[in-house]
Amino acid sequence: MTDDTHSLRGGSLTATVKAHGAELCSLKDGGIEFLWQAGPEWPRHAPLLFPIVGRLADDELRHQGKTYRLTQHGFARDSRFVWAERGESRCTLVLDDNEATRALYPFAFRLTAAYAIDDTGLDLTLTIANTGKETLPASVGGHPAFNWPLQPGAAKESYALTFARAESSPVRRLDGGLLRPAVEPSPVKGTALSLSETLFTDDAIIFDRIESSSVRYAAGQGASTGPWLTMSWRGFRELGVWSKPSGAPFLCIEPWRGYASPAGFQGEFTDKPGLMHIAPGAEEELSYRIEVGSS
Repeated sequence: MTDDTHSLRGGSLTATVKAHGAELCSLKDGGIEFLWQAGPEWPRHAPLLFPIVGRLADDELRHQGKTYRLTQHGFARDSRFVWAERGESRCTLVLDDNEATRALYPFAFRLTAAYAIDDTGLDLTLTIANTGKETLPASVGGHPAFNWPLQPGAAKESYALTFARAESSPVRRLDGGLLRPAVEPSPVKGTALSLSETLFTDDAIIFDRIESSSVRYAAGQGASTGPWLTMSWRGFRELGVWSKPSGAPFLCIEPWRGYASPAGFQGEFTDKPGLMHIAPGAEEELSYRIEVGSS
């Protein structure tokens, strides 16, 4: 344990969290590492997305006649959080607005990331508090990347996501990082999304009408073969699924509250679709859980 990282343990599970970005950077069950280890294809593990999810048109935030430069997914993932709690099975990190954040995003906030591990999984609870005097417009999301395949040597195409409910609603895709106007048919067949690299030719698959609150990631379309994981979430309203369009050995399963700007949107940031609007003194709490195992 250093000032830069903190390790958690619950039974056979271990996790490591960094102060930089409050980012989860390892999740192991025994000798099996489930989290992508930030290889050359993508240099991150599980960044936190705040105060936006996705991209703004021209990377510009407009508020009360001023324009601010706010790049994709916001600044939390590149900010150093302060340790508020460090224990054997839990830790809490905090990011408050400061001079640097207000130059990009002119709002007062406190973002708290609380990790807790037990013998079956890891929980992350995100709390966004409005510490200012005006309504806080914000989005927040998780972006955990898991090894794909989970079992070395297995075929990537043998893996699938199995949702808790059928996901027949159309999905959204991106063009230049912005939300395309037209919807597209869901690639999910019933509850199963068979995985292949060609799914991500057009960037992320965005479920903006997600019915499920959990999904299982495993080989054999959810069958009990080799390592597996289940993600469940609360408070998030959208889900992104992503890997590098050029192909890479990781898969991101991303609970979101918000999404990229629709193509053509040039209005006030507070009018951007998908935002939370948090009243002064109020807060929003969202969480997700990753359960892992091997059969």
